[in-house]
Amino acid sequence: MFADPIREGLNKGWLHIDASQLGRDATLEADVCIIGTGAGGGIAADVLSATGLKVVMVEEGMLKTSTDFRMQESEAYPTLYQESASRKTADKAINILQGRTVGGSTTVNWTSSFRTPSATLKFWRDRFGLSELTDEHMAGWFERAEKLLSISDWAMSPNENNLALQRGGEKIAVKMERIRRNVKGCYNLGYCGMGCPTNAKQSMLLTTIPAALSRGAVLVSRARAERLTLERGRVTALECVGMRGAGYEHNGVRVKVNARHFVVSGGAINSPALLLRSHAPDPYGRLGKRTFLHPSLISGADMGAKVEGWSGAPQTVYSDQFLLTHPIDGPMGYKLEAAPIHPVLYAITVNGMSEHHRARITNMANSQVMIALCRDGFHPESAGGTVRLLADGFSQLDYPLNAYFFEAAKRALLTMAELQFAAGAKEVFPVDERVNGYRSWAEAKAELAALDLRPYSTRVASAHVMGGCTMAAAEKDGVVNVYGRHHQIENLSVIDGSVFPTSIGANPQLSIYGLAWRNAAKLAGELARR
Repeated sequence: MFADPIREGLNKGWLHIDASQLGRDATLEADVCIIGTGAGGGIAADVLSATGLKVVMVEEGMLKTSTDFRMQESEAYPTLYQESASRKTADKAINILQGRTVGGSTTVNWTSSFRTPSATLKFWRDRFGLSELTDEHMAGWFERAEKLLSISDWAMSPNENNLALQRGGEKIAVKMERIRRNVKGCYNLGYCGMGCPTNAKQSMLLTTIPAALSRGAVLVSRARAERLTLERGRVTALECVGMRGAGYEHNGVRVKVNARHFVVSGGAINSPALLLRSHAPDPYGRLGKRTFLHPSLISGADMGAKVEGWSGAPQTVYSDQFLLTHPIDGPMGYKLEAAPIHPVLYAITVNGMSEHHRARITNMANSQVMIALCRDGFHPESAGGTVRLLADGFSQLDYPLNAYFFEAAKRALLTMAELQFAAGAKEVFPVDERVNGYRSWAEAKAELAALDLRPYSTRVASAHVMGGCTMAAAEKDGVVNVYGRHHQIENLSVIDGSVFPTSIGANPQLSIYGLAWRNAAKLAGELARR
């Protein structure tokens, strides 16, 4: 039996309010109110509470800890993910995996950790005036995060799902590299997406949130942030509603948080949506715009032997070769990785129906899956999506897929098919409803080249949501400045991935950690001086 640091802390007196259990309205007072407990909010809570500030953390999702993680998709998706892991873009063409629990997506991600690529930082400096964000400047913040969260090289051998990617690269001279992971004492189970039952994943749930709670911070879970109250250019309060069960219905109780400063850390989609519901000033129409996804293509393969892609570290091998093929603002580049294979996600992702679909599921143990993460946001034809509000106040991302994206998608599917055949695949099935499968690289090359890729037929997914509260030096170009401070609201910061002006071009968690630490440290110093 593994220890459960959160439950042990709660037994010692850590302050947690489950809004679903409140019998009446509540009002809390704080120096800083942090809305969201993922990569941005978790770091901010740790840094700000360490300076002696009274911190209240507000989370819409449930508090689930290692004791609750039983590696079951049927339990994990409804309780740990936005919309039960079925969040989609407005036209339903892209499926989005995004966390909704204490710790946010850090509780359920696959632990892949990359620093922000130099080319991305340069683009931000050149196009958005973020002159301070150099490699040298950010290196120290990344090092802090890497030390705190045990981000290091993965010492164990990749599982077969990742080894197939590596073999294919070696065979056709595509450079492959190893992914760093934020784990300590990992049991190599392979169920990272369902929460870590062994406390190996160094997520916010295990690191920064307990640190903040141990200093007297208050955690409020199952409380949906409805709106910020604005008066004369300042936020005076956060208004929340309590949520029942897994957190999809109001329980009628209201929670109000009064604070000196407010930090929005709900993640891309949720952070801009909160500001939209609050009627935050947006004189240049930037709020909710430029939201990016790394829209990802998927290619499956029958390797003719056991792969068992559900077992072992989910992601340990990658290639950036096709990110570097063109200039960053030219044709869309893509990053290659492997994806873990679990029954529910596999069943709703793989193409086909009836006997064809049954055969794919039956052969799941022999299946290998590659993904290509497309780097969006660097070209005029890659402006990203727009976060809008529905009539009930809930958020929705409109992200149209255009010809610029599908040109890259075709190149990506061709690359993955070639790699899979080079790795020894007996059959390759790019995930498009019109593709039954290919038995040779020659067949795949000819037919994919002639295939007219289109939404709904070509399956597109994403686990990375960025932007919507763009940071920029000039007010006309963004929502916040280089430190995440809102351009028009005096006591409001945005500290999460929503501030990215483009996608990262890599799994974004370490980029969020480093930037969040930098910006929270600046804010902590200012608040402490006051």
